Amino acid sequence: MSQGNLIKAPPTKNTLLNLKKQVIFLEEGHALLERKRELLTRLVYQRIGEYRRLRDTTMQAIQESYRWLSIAHLRMGSRTIQQAGLGIAPSLQVDIIPQRSLGIEHPAITTKRLPLQPVGLLGTDASFDELRHVLTDATALLAKLGESELALSRLIAEQRKAQKRVNALKYNIIPRYRNTIRYIQSALEEEERNMLFAIKLLNEKRAASNPL
Repeated sequence: MSQGNLIKAPPTKNTLLNLKKQVIFLEEGHALLERKRELLTRLVYQRIGEYRRLRDTTMQAIQESYRWLSIAHLRMGSRTIQQAGLGIAPSLQVDIIPQRSLGIEHPAITTKRLPLQPVGLLGTDASFDELRHVLTDATALLAKLGESELALSRLIAEQRKAQKRVNALKYNIIPRYRNTIRYIQSALEEEERNMLFAIKLLNEKRAASNPL
């Protein structure tokens, strides 16, 4: 057995008992990490599906916004649109609070539509109000998409980290402990056999020197 695959420890009974306790602890830790990895993997796939659906919906909302922007541009002209956009009150309230999933923190974003304030500018068209509506919808969806993307990226990073730890325990750390335990058991058994052989020789010498 290669010494590089062993833990540096004296081959004693106390060491053997301690290593057996430690390997039990490591195996329990491995089981917990494996369970966490499975939960994270399931959550990642669930979030990927949600993210893709939300991304498609957001893209449709953005395309609709560009369509109404083109209509407003044709009806009002770019200069009037720029002037109308100056000083407009926000139409969306965005709140960000921390949220945790399986111990992983990510922002939770909530949005609330606000009443659209009238625009007191000559030359505006009804298409401008419709543009504001669809832009507000698209902005709310973009905020939720950002939340979903950030949460997904952090979950994937944590899932990969858990996978690395599971692999390290399964293929490196726990096997080293088990190899060391087998090595020490073999060394102790060899030492016991040598001791029994020495005792046997000693008894034979005593018997030969003290014949009945």
